Parts: sequence; structure tokens; C-alpha cells
Amino acid sequence: MRDFGAGLRFLFNGQRWVARHGRWWGFGMIPALIALVGYVAALVVLVVYAGDLAEWATPFADGWSELWRDAVRTVVAVVAVGAGGLLAMLTFTMVTLLIGEPFYESLSAKVEATEGGGPPEPDVPLWRELWVAARDSLAVLLRAAAFGIVLFLCGFVPVVGQTVVPVLAVCVSGFYLTVELTGTPLQKRGLSQKERLRLLRSRLPMTLGFGTGLTLLFLVPGVTVLAMPGAVAGATLLAREVSPYEVEDEDGEDGDGGEGDQQDPHPYQDPRQGGNPYQQGPYGKPPGPNPYAVDPQAG
Repeated sequence: MRDFGAGLRFLFNGQRWVARHGRWWGFGMIPALIALVGYVAALVVLVVYAGDLAEWATPFADGWSELWRDAVRTVVAVVAVGAGGLLAMLTFTMVTLLIGEPFYESLSAKVEATEGGGPPEPDVPLWRELWVAARDSLAVLLRAAAFGIVLFLCGFVPVVGQTVVPVLAVCVSGFYLTVELTGTPLQKRGLSQKERLRLLRSRLPMTLGFGTGLTLLFLVPGVTVLAMPGAVAGATLLAREVSPYEVEDEDGEDGDGGEGDQQDPHPYQDPRQGGNPYQQGPYGKPPGPNPYAVDPQAG
């Protein structure tokens, strides 16, 4: 429970960070506002043309009596609007993060700087960053959707479907939301998506504390836009905790005043092995196995 509470503290500390840095809070809301305008426009179009969509989808009802034809098409229209709203809820965060990749990378880097420094900026083109972010986001969405289908079916099980399943749904949503939000700071630390998933599973209570709290917060209408910058800041703080990184000062001494390595200005401090993964490759990925690959048996 202590790790779960620590995850919640990272969530609140992220909101507190953006509250202290108001300019960055406004800067971080820009992608969410852009996504919100796009989604609202799409949903308005869907509502306006829901009747036409239902008519197009039910040509078999043309010969029915007016009562039954209108009833079926009304149900289809309502289902279409509901499905559109659900799809918007499921994909809003992913689309916001994709739109806001340059914004949130800058915000994350600022958080790292104010908290003692972090990895250097990846020396890769913007298009490649967006491609990697889109690919990873799609993979996360597909995993979350697979769990969602299973949980939806389990929802029809008496008692369990009304008690256990909603709790599991919040936990699953929270876990994958944390995976999405920690993507940028952990990518900078040379971790692939598979390694990031393994790392977050190894600190599951902390991951769930952050993610479930944020999921419940996002259920409040309008809060997603307001809380997104703080969520990015909190995820960066969480990433610093689960995958630490120490930066030397200009004199080659580390943060504790000890002797630094003059030839390695960005040492990665692995709790078990040490080493510097920032040698080459996209996002600083090392040429060989990642020295911070987490052993799931190690806890």
C-alpha cells in the first residue's frame, strides 16, 4: 500500500508542479484543447447525421411499418452516437499525446531540469519521434482494447460483473494510461516499449496508484484538459523514481560531490549493474542488450 500511495503522490505532485509553473500549465493544455475541439466537432457531426447513418445501415427496414422502422433506426442512431462517445473517451488521451508530442517532450524536459537534470535530448528527427510515439500508442491501445473486450464480456457475469469487473477496468485503464504518459521520459532513458512495460509491472502498486487515480480524475467532465499537463509532469516524476538517472555537474563531479567520470558526462546509474546506455541508436538506445532491462522475478 505504501507504493500505491507513492503513486498517488506523484499524481498530485505533478499537478502541484504545473500549478507552480503556470506558463507551462497553459503550454501543456494546448494539445488537449486542440484534440477537444476536434472531438467535439466530430461528435456534433455524428449527432447531426446519426439519422442518415442509421437509415444507411438499415436498408432491410425500408419495407417495414413506420413504427418499427423508426424504432429500429432510432436505436441504431443512439448506439452509433454512444459508440462514438465511447471511442472518443478511449482514444482522447492517445490522440492528445500524439498531437502534443513536441509540447509534452518540452514539458517533461523542464520537469527533469527542475528536479536535478535528466537524459540528453534524443538526436533524431521529429518525424521519427512522432512515428515511434504513434506506433507505441497504437500498440498500447490494442492491448487495452483486448482487455476491454474481455472485461466487457465478464460484465455479464452476475455479481462479479457488477463488483469486481469495474474495479479491474479502472486498474487496467490506469496501468495503460501510465504506460502512455511515461513513454517520453522512459524512451529518453533508452527503454523500448517492451522494457517499459516490464519496468512498470515490476513497480505495479506504484504504477496503479498513479494510473487509477488519474483514470478516476479523468472521469470528471472537462478535467482531462485541465489535468493533462500535471499528468505529464507527474508521469515524469514517476519515471525518475522507477528508472533513476544522475547527471554530473560541469566540474565532472556527481550530485553527491563524489568523483565523476570525465569521459561520460551522462552516466546512467543502474541499481544493479550501472553503465551508460546512451551510446548510439534512436532515443539513445544502446547497440547491445539494455543494461536496465528489468528482471520480473526481481520484484
